[in-house]
Amino acid sequence: MKTRFILIETSHAGNVGAAARAMKTMGFDDLVLVRPRWANVLRKEETIQRASGALDVLNQARIVESLDEAVDGLSHLCATAMTPRDFGPPTRAPRQHFEMLIQGELKAQAGQALEADLPDEAVASASGETGVGLLFGCERFGMANDDVYRCNVALSIPSNPQFGSLNLGAAIQLIAYEWRQALGGFPVVEHTPHPSRADMQQVAGMLGHWEQALAHLGFLDPAAPKKLMPRLNQMFNRAQLTQEEIHILRGVAKSMLQSTPPKH
Repeated sequence: MKTRFILIETSHAGNVGAAARAMKTMGFDDLVLVRPRWANVLRKEETIQRASGALDVLNQARIVESLDEAVDGLSHLCATAMTPRDFGPPTRAPRQHFEMLIQGELKAQAGQALEADLPDEAVASASGETGVGLLFGCERFGMANDDVYRCNVALSIPSNPQFGSLNLGAAIQLIAYEWRQALGGFPVVEHTPHPSRADMQQVAGMLGHWEQALAHLGFLDPAAPKKLMPRLNQMFNRAQLTQEEIHILRGVAKSMLQSTPPKH
């Protein structure tokens, strides 16, 4: 589903860069600025630095003079407004609303429910949504009432009731994350290799090494071993040792064997 982030009258150049970074991390790249404070905001050094490499988002961002231009081609508008209003669209948490949007429940509420057997990938097109706009107001005053009134929903990020203030970049990151999750999200990439589990033969070899070392120290009496080694065997089985851990334990056993046994 086409997604556009719209920043209205942004006053701090750094926040434009932060917005580009937040968008790119979640796979979005359509950024439109409505009457930003700086006409050259996309080229300002602070903007570029805060973008942290999301220069492609900045390079294709557009600056327009009116919200009408910014929302052209969009059919569903989400305001981000914290200030209570006595009139306007319903207020919902982002996750709740995005789930409803994806599932087509908003259409169902209007008496145009989707067919139950519709595949997930067809939901967006069948619901008639050609594009979603996520609107953010200026840092000092938020969104104007008239801009909120034209939206389908006012998104409110659940936060501490005593301190709900969010930096613009942080708010954009949260909304972008929730929308990406609703769209299916990205897989978590494993950054560390999966350890190689030791096999039973390696565990048995290590235990034999330890049996020699414990006998060398006098901790194990070979004539009356009792159940020490079977218990150690069970303990190491529960630990699900890796090959690297086997090497470490063998190193410990080797050091014990090279030490001077205690005098009895």
